[in-house]
Amino acid sequence: MSQQIKQVLISGGGTGGHIHPALAIADEIKERHPHAGIHFVGALGRMEMDKVPASGYPITGLWISGLDRSLTSLRNLTFPLKLMSSLWRARQLLRKHRPDVVIGVGGFASGPLLDQAVRMGIPTLIQEQNSFPGITNRLLAKRVDCICAGMPGMERWFPANRIVETGNPLRGHVRDLAGGGESHADRHGSETHIQEPSRGAASQGTASRGAASQGTASQGAASHWGLSENIPLVFVMGGSLGAQSMNDAVKALISAQPQSSERGFQLLWQCGSRHEKECQEWLSGQACDGVVCTGFIDRMDLAYRAAHVIASRAGAMSVAELALVGKPTILVPSPHVAEDHQTFNARSLTDRGAAVLLPDVDVKSKLGTTLASLLTDPQRCRAMGQAMKEAARPWAAKAVVDEVQRLVFNASRQ
Repeated sequence: MSQQIKQVLISGGGTGGHIHPALAIADEIKERHPHAGIHFVGALGRMEMDKVPASGYPITGLWISGLDRSLTSLRNLTFPLKLMSSLWRARQLLRKHRPDVVIGVGGFASGPLLDQAVRMGIPTLIQEQNSFPGITNRLLAKRVDCICAGMPGMERWFPANRIVETGNPLRGHVRDLAGGGESHADRHGSETHIQEPSRGAASQGTASRGAASQGTASQGAASHWGLSENIPLVFVMGGSLGAQSMNDAVKALISAQPQSSERGFQLLWQCGSRHEKECQEWLSGQACDGVVCTGFIDRMDLAYRAAHVIASRAGAMSVAELALVGKPTILVPSPHVAEDHQTFNARSLTDRGAAVLLPDVDVKSKLGTTLASLLTDPQRCRAMGQAMKEAARPWAAKAVVDEVQRLVFNASRQ
């Protein structure tokens, strides 16, 4: 396709689940159209205002926020003023940048920008990550030109004739975690620096009992945290902020089986930054071995390679990333999300036999037995890993940008 993209506006944010795919789309556009101008539009005070510039892209903030669920909240009184201000500012930005296409990924700022782009006849596309779409994308769906869906079955929410199932875009360095394709460092001449992680208690176990080693752990990966390369490793992660129920489940597991020889595996436990001090203090008081507790994982590539089994929340981007990694996984959907959408996210893998769904209410009592059942069943683990890889969409960003180019090409012919 000879049509070159000159200017793009990308809008949305509020959470990493919106920001990361937006950046992946921007990276892919830049890869194909090096001279394209890409400008982000976010909401003032939200995390995109820091994360996007840190990734090398300019951003403008709109004075916009959502409605408070309590209709009597005084904060709702300012919403009409914020909306009018944001619509006016969005129109200004569109006139200034004159984009070939406007892309929305969900979040407060997407609404005003895409509303005005549609009114001005500019090609528009939204990318929805979750199986249950956010309110902004639901409101925009019937008006935009294309909807790129990260999950299957989105016809329930969006016009079927506008949906393209692309998967969720992942940035190059995330795709590299799966070991596929040209490395991010090779493409950009950058290096990954190893930093010493914060550590609670870590020591090496001496035996492994009936555990299934699938031969997929990378030599030296476990030793990055002072763990043994000869004992299976379970990686438990509740996200960067952590998940209280999953932390409670790990504590219960360690209390019942403090020694790695009893458990049959070691634990790499990402407890989350806000729980790190409390969890490490708790761990230091236990007479256990083969456990590392950290609030933040500095080398996710090594964590994924070392892991024989992974236990994780089921956010849309986590599901996309874990499919790429291709390891047997236990998914514990968060109960604190709209319309239980993490359960629907998880089912995109569990329905394929690629993962085990463990409800949050059961995680404390059943995490240990679920892990044990997997680690003692190598045939099942191999089958789950293969099903994971078959579900992966490593080139989702490319598929989204294919649609972006199609919109721009079609608009140029009119």
